[in-house]
Amino acid sequence: MKRAKLLLTALLLTLSGCHSGEPTTPEGTGEMPYGMWEFAFFTPKSLPADVVYVGIIDNRKILYSFRTLDSVQDSWVTVDTWSNKVRRHALFNKARHPPVAMLICWDSTIDKKTYETKAIFPESMRERMSVSTGLDSYGEKAWYNTLLFGLAPGGKVKIWLQNTVGGNGSLPIEPVKIVTVSGEKLEGCKGITQHTQGYRYTKTTEDFIKGKTYPYGDW
Repeated sequence: MKRAKLLLTALLLTLSGCHSGEPTTPEGTGEMPYGMWEFAFFTPKSLPADVVYVGIIDNRKILYSFRTLDSVQDSWVTVDTWSNKVRRHALFNKARHPPVAMLICWDSTIDKKTYETKAIFPESMRERMSVSTGLDSYGEKAWYNTLLFGLAPGGKVKIWLQNTVGGNGSLPIEPVKIVTVSGEKLEGCKGITQHTQGYRYTKTTEDFIKGKTYPYGDW
């Protein structure tokens, strides 16, 4: 995990234009109008993945390191292509202020490899997370308060903003920059895995991918 934190700190210094100093801590910095925002992950049907580590730099230059994370669930409506109707909520995956950048270390069981994803987000996304989208059915303010990540074979990552109100689905997000690497190109995620003894498919996955061109779908 030390590699990941060092990489995040270096990224923080690059983004802030600083050449020295340490990031601040979350305590005493307040939260969003709706409390803490959430982030969650899902995969296409029967193509499992695990997120092992997440690092976040928020717009207050606070650095978060997450080692205890919510599990990644597959989506039964996500087959062959992404669906913006997927909804997820988080128990552990929460932060105080909108993200500037994130580092995600994840295992693709279906690919039998570790991926490292680095994403830098636009100011427009942080603005959307800070402004109410209207009222829900209870008359309470609605917000884009959840960042939703789809993780697919080949290290493909898709990102949406999920509203507290359902309806028309989540809003696709285009990062300023997003890079996913594996193998010898791993930096912060090198050695971070839940599968030190190798990867195994569940019976459900084996049955589902049988006879399909691997990896199925257009991600």
